[in-house]
Amino acid sequence: MKYLHTMVRVTDIDASLNFYCNALGLEELRRYDSEQGRFTLVFLAAPGDSSAQVELTYNWDPETLSGGRNFGHLAYAVDDIYATCQRLADHGVIINRPPRDGHMAFVRSPDGVSVELLQKGEALAPAEPWKSLENIGQW
Repeated sequence: MKYLHTMVRVTDIDASLNFYCNALGLEELRRYDSEQGRFTLVFLAAPGDSSAQVELTYNWDPETLSGGRNFGHLAYAVDDIYATCQRLADHGVIINRPPRDGHMAFVRSPDGVSVELLQKGEALAPAEPWKSLENIGQW
């Protein structure tokens, strides 16, 4: 058995790609558009690691999505949690659980999917502004 991917439904493909690719740093591996099924699939992965993919499913006909919190979360190890959170914040992403401990942070996608960020290796030393920031919303 081999893990293939996790599918996440999205309501705005452009906002989702901006979040997952530009802000979070994933890379688009491939895309499939189905005229008959009226949907687009976009497969993403962390740079250099196509073994753990996220499939964004965008249905062309408008729909209301809920349950992002019920899904749980996606998790990624990052080289520098502070730099990653700063890049996300620079893209307008709210850091719901700031990396006060230099180890863990949470953000949410445009569709409410929680994304956990974990510092690779040992936690970084607590640093401002992160160590003074409060939690915002849910993750």
